[in-house]
Amino acid sequence: MAQHDDEAPETGSAVEKHEPRRVSAGTAVLTTDVFENPGEPPHRDRVTDIDPRAEKRAERQVSTWFFLSIVGSIAAIGAYVAFPITSGDSGSVRLNNLFLGLGIALGLLSVGIGAVHWSKTLMPAREITEMRHSTRGTDETRGKAVEVFALGNQESGFGRRALIRNSLIGALVATPLPAVVLFRDLAPAEDPNEVLRHTLWEEGMHLTRDPSGARIKASDVTLGSVFHVIPENLNESEHLLEEKAKAAVLLMRLKPEDLNIPEGREDWQYDGIVAYSKICTHVGCPVALYEQQTHHLLCPCHQSTFDVTNNCEVIFGPAKRPLPQLPIAVDADGYLVAQSDFHEPVGPSFWERAK
Repeated sequence: MAQHDDEAPETGSAVEKHEPRRVSAGTAVLTTDVFENPGEPPHRDRVTDIDPRAEKRAERQVSTWFFLSIVGSIAAIGAYVAFPITSGDSGSVRLNNLFLGLGIALGLLSVGIGAVHWSKTLMPAREITEMRHSTRGTDETRGKAVEVFALGNQESGFGRRALIRNSLIGALVATPLPAVVLFRDLAPAEDPNEVLRHTLWEEGMHLTRDPSGARIKASDVTLGSVFHVIPENLNESEHLLEEKAKAAVLLMRLKPEDLNIPEGREDWQYDGIVAYSKICTHVGCPVALYEQQTHHLLCPCHQSTFDVTNNCEVIFGPAKRPLPQLPIAVDADGYLVAQSDFHEPVGPSFWERAK
């Protein structure tokens, strides 16, 4: 290794020299001035802070907005009743949406304007600076929070301004009423239990193909086949889609020895021909996939699987109940007919089911 800078280094022993970094005079760092806290601006009193008459006037204005909110909510309900939607009349839809929307908008907008006007004119307007702190305070701090709420009640006047308090409560009570009326009107006018428990099927009604309505002979149903079935009088129903959603049936034929028939259902099938509701007991999707080899019915929505050989018991998926069975028989001409309606409600479970 070289001992001096003026000596030539030996082969394989070169020394790498590092010069100190040169800094340009134009890149010198200057210390910035410390930012001074400007403080808070001088407090300016509002008119309502110095004039009792202006304070009283503002209180009446806030209450007026709250009362106007009540009027808007009630008007929305009145509009919904006064302008009903008529099937096939687009004009009735426009009128209903227009006046219902105006009423709801007035109710929501008025309570919002009233709350903002209250905070701007009557609640304390002093400037406050709060330091950041941990998310959960100590027990002492949490106890202090209770005092803050009490102080807020005192300063806002919520406890002593009866006119504002009562009108606000009235507005908040009235605001959700249109939603209650709208959502309630979505439910059937009659008892849901009766609506869902009964279908068009009755004793002696012929099973027909969907959608042609052709009657089905027992001899037409071969082993491994599946028929999509509707009641014979379905197309004459005033509410065709609603009734079809409850009465749709799947018809299949298995070998009689493959069926595990429970007690009391011995005569619900005919020579291996069985009929089950097409409506899944999970959320009501149509069960339309049949596996010939396994005799399984599958719901395409959430993959619930029902075993036809074991009375359509659930063997997979989220469904909790087997598909209801339709008792069937054969008339004198060899056509398949229903013995009665389903003995239990079809489709998903509902809270009145046990009534």
